[in-house]
Amino acid sequence: MIRRNFTKLLAGASLAVSLMGTSAMAQDNMRIALVVKALGIGFFEAAAKGAEEAAGELGNVEIIYTGPTDTTAEGQIEVINALIAQGVDAIAISANDPDALVPALKKAQQRGITVISWDSGVAEEGRSMHLNPSSNPLIGNMIIKLAADHLPDGGQVAVLSASATATNQNIWIEEMNKVLPDYPGIEVVGTVYGDDLADKSYREAQGLMQSYPDLDAIIAPTSVGIVAAAQAVQDAGKAGEINVTGLGLPSEMAGAIESGASKSFAIWNPIDLGYSATMIAHALASGAATAEPGASIPMGRMGEVTLDETTSGAMADPFVYDSSNIDEFKSIF
Repeated sequence: MIRRNFTKLLAGASLAVSLMGTSAMAQDNMRIALVVKALGIGFFEAAAKGAEEAAGELGNVEIIYTGPTDTTAEGQIEVINALIAQGVDAIAISANDPDALVPALKKAQQRGITVISWDSGVAEEGRSMHLNPSSNPLIGNMIIKLAADHLPDGGQVAVLSASATATNQNIWIEEMNKVLPDYPGIEVVGTVYGDDLADKSYREAQGLMQSYPDLDAIIAPTSVGIVAAAQAVQDAGKAGEINVTGLGLPSEMAGAIESGASKSFAIWNPIDLGYSATMIAHALASGAATAEPGASIPMGRMGEVTLDETTSGAMADPFVYDSSNIDEFKSIF
């Protein structure tokens, strides 16, 4: 049986750590830390539900859900050092920076801690493997297609990303630009960064509308940015004129679909992502699987992930939400 309560751990003045579990758990329990970009983000809170589900299925697993209070590498390094001091068995991290975290994560590995990245990756030397939520090329094509599908004659599109160092965001934007020639008439006029902060993302969206008065769409491949951009478009009275799309949660985007600020958006199930990351971390930490090119690693009800030459793999294809199905999913995540 898994026993859980909620406590707080401070590692420096700016660090908040939310713990699920208790230090009194049996010694044979495996402790897996799910480290997110920042606490208080709905996407990651949904992922934590998936991690708890996986722990329940596995048994004798304690989930430590933790992250900094803002989306910085420095905050995550403090979290990692705190987890090393606790002697956790595995760290599964969605990185704010692919390189800056490597020294701390290598230290964790040297202490015998299994390290994987998920959602937003870490450089290969800092982890055993990386779990992409979906295929990067599929995501890159999806986010531009969501805008282009509603612009048959072409138009101006801008990107509102998370942080400038976010691995996943940068790869998706790169993949988007690769397929841009497949969408004639679509012009990407600018890219700005909201750092996964709602207020900054809102201001950046306002700035895009001011800088590009003929703007037709804002693509935000971040669940924080897409909600903020949709709100900025609504507040500017441009719902139906500027389409906000990208990656978001149905529960947070239902109002934008209803108002017309967003015609459609996509996301994978974050619950499945947290579940899969936990299953993988457990398989590697227990020795049931090995992270190497070509290996298949079990993910419980999500099947298996097969690793490429960079020891990365993809969980599932993104799914599109619009007015035809938003009501079905908005109460789920």
